[in-house]
Amino acid sequence: MTEADTLRRTALILVTVGLVWNLAEAAVAFWAGTRAASVVLLAFGADSIIELFAGGVLVWRLTREQGGHDDEDAESKARRLVGLTFFLLAGYVAVHSVASLVGWLPRPEPSLMGVGIAVASAVVMSVLYVAKMRIAARMQSRALRAEAVESLFCDLQDLAVLVGLGFNVLLSWWWADPVASLALIPFFIKEGLENFGGDHDDEEEHVGEVLRVCFCSICFFGIRACRCLVCRT
Repeated sequence: MTEADTLRRTALILVTVGLVWNLAEAAVAFWAGTRAASVVLLAFGADSIIELFAGGVLVWRLTREQGGHDDEDAESKARRLVGLTFFLLAGYVAVHSVASLVGWLPRPEPSLMGVGIAVASAVVMSVLYVAKMRIAARMQSRALRAEAVESLFCDLQDLAVLVGLGFNVLLSWWWADPVASLALIPFFIKEGLENFGGDHDDEEEHVGEVLRVCFCSICFFGIRACRCLVCRT
């Protein structure tokens, strides 16, 4: 087995673990949200479903590679599909947050089960992000990087939900949750545009520097694409 095969298999395992976690996370969030009549927890479950789609795109891409299909074609299609999920996520967050702020939806309510699943998600998804980004850097896979970053930003949104619920309990600031979610929309749109734009930036040169996938402090550990020529891993 070649190193490339080993990396693809490891990436496939990591993405599959994320899929299983998101499925369990969505089930718990929907159950807790229904019991607590919490729209915030129902939104939390919807986020997990979107992440399931992004992970499914990567499973498709990695299995195509193992089957000997054209890598560049699979990578391009995967990037566009993952980019689309960023736009869907941004639209969902915008509609849900605005509807909450103007009173069209019930105000967020606290839930111990919801707090527990949000904390657990923060830990699990952070670990998966680091592992996926290290593999993405070695494979130079934009699609795997996009899926990992989407998981990280969904994780940040989950933390924003947790903060919003906490402020609601302690200070009755029910609006803290939708406001925190709105603040994340520019990041979702940026990632969507970057990955939906196609292959024209795969070998992009910018002021003598090559756009790369890496996991270093210069690119804020994978949050933005690195243009440092010294990065090779």
